[in-house]
Amino acid sequence: MRVTLAQTSPKLNRSNLDDIVAIIKQFSDESDLIVFAELSLSGYSLQDKLFEDAWDINDLDVLKSLSLHVDIAVGAAIKDENDFRNAALYFSKGKLLSSHYKVHLPNYGMFEEARYFKAGDIFESFESSYGKISMLVCEDLWHKSVHVDLINENPDYILALVASPARGFTNNGLEIEDKWHEIIKTVAKECNAKLIFVNRVGFEDGLGFWGGSCIIDEKSNIMYKLPKYEKIIKTFKI
Repeated sequence: MRVTLAQTSPKLNRSNLDDIVAIIKQFSDESDLIVFAELSLSGYSLQDKLFEDAWDINDLDVLKSLSLHVDIAVGAAIKDENDFRNAALYFSKGKLLSSHYKVHLPNYGMFEEARYFKAGDIFESFESSYGKISMLVCEDLWHKSVHVDLINENPDYILALVASPARGFTNNGLEIEDKWHEIIKTVAKECNAKLIFVNRVGFEDGLGFWGGSCIIDEKSNIMYKLPKYEKIIKTFKI
């Protein structure tokens, strides 16, 4: 399978859809699956802008059409009746094949997600043309109970859509990157699955996001890795 990691720098407005459509069109011929980061259609620090900028799923019909040529996994703030969801969406063959609502919403320090979003309550896998897939959003992967759920689901691929701010700068690197590598390597090995980790870059309301998107194999080895802090879209064969 040819997987494109789209390490982008979303803006806090709806123009992200145009940018994502352009990326999909550019890479669809060389890719089977394009994966974007958490809230890549919306920007991260939406807060009260959710009432204006959150997407109705019907607003995203263009992604359904584009998925006739390539599978797409993308993060978005979604209107769900009277609530807002931090969602991972998977489009394939002209339809929304699966959606995952972030279950574990951080609400500490720099994070206020639980104030604005309603949490999901289930983890599920789905069958794609390339095997069984599980999708998660960022903080979900920091909980051991989720690891147990993933092991029971027994996916072939795990998609981790992430918006992780840079923190913990040391002479040896970035502490948050080391922690993420520890988590995703453990999960990939526990599940005997390839794990596709896509983190955003850019600055937003004082937060800087570090990128470092990567693909982990079933034995917890890093197969491919994008640089930190750089907007880059690149395709890999796995």
